[in-house]
Amino acid sequence: MLGRALVFCACFFILSGCTSNEPMPQIVDRADCEFVLPAPPVAKPHVVTPEPGRQHSYEDVPSDWLPPARLEKRWTAIVVHHSATENGNAAIFDRKHREENHWEGVGYDFVIGNGTDSGDGQVEVTFRWRKQMTGAHCGGTPDNWANENGIGICLVGNFDHAAPGTRQLQSLAKLVRFLQERYGIPNGRIYGHNSTPGARVTACPGTRFSMTGFKRMLGSEPLQDRTTVPGG
Repeated sequence: MLGRALVFCACFFILSGCTSNEPMPQIVDRADCEFVLPAPPVAKPHVVTPEPGRQHSYEDVPSDWLPPARLEKRWTAIVVHHSATENGNAAIFDRKHREENHWEGVGYDFVIGNGTDSGDGQVEVTFRWRKQMTGAHCGGTPDNWANENGIGICLVGNFDHAAPGTRQLQSLAKLVRFLQERYGIPNGRIYGHNSTPGARVTACPGTRFSMTGFKRMLGSEPLQDRTTVPGG
């Protein structure tokens, strides 16, 4: 009897809250007592929008392809021409454009030789590119947009008579890729003179120059065209 009394007292002591008057702990459903750890703080990504022309070193391109930083414009298109002559170079075209057209000088930004008066595939940089001036190579476009915002590249030769040479095309591709990367110009904004939106009717850059074939040389379209072309 004494043993049963001691057990009863011990049970009563434990169930009565031990040494305090605190209520008995409640048994709750497992889902109610899960601990939710706070998520670790996430740092916001540091987004840098590079200004065109400042994000690469361009170690593999000639230094004169890089215009002075203080003058550099945000070009939006590229227009390809032929000279419609069998020979020539930047100096010859400069003199011709001054004397016959009464322009300030050669209308193009770049001239690519065919091996006659300059090297085969040689890229000549004109004063317009060095000074980042408005071109004089594609008249007739609304608000003169093609001269204001388009980079004019002339290949020496008459491409109604013969196709451009391999070295010319290789140099053109290298130059155009550089300009595309530097200014974010998509393939859809590379024009022949005759396909430039709003330009006057012309055969330039000649029937033997394949713009479709040239764009295949450039590879797949790396950029999306989000620019509205006046008159396009």
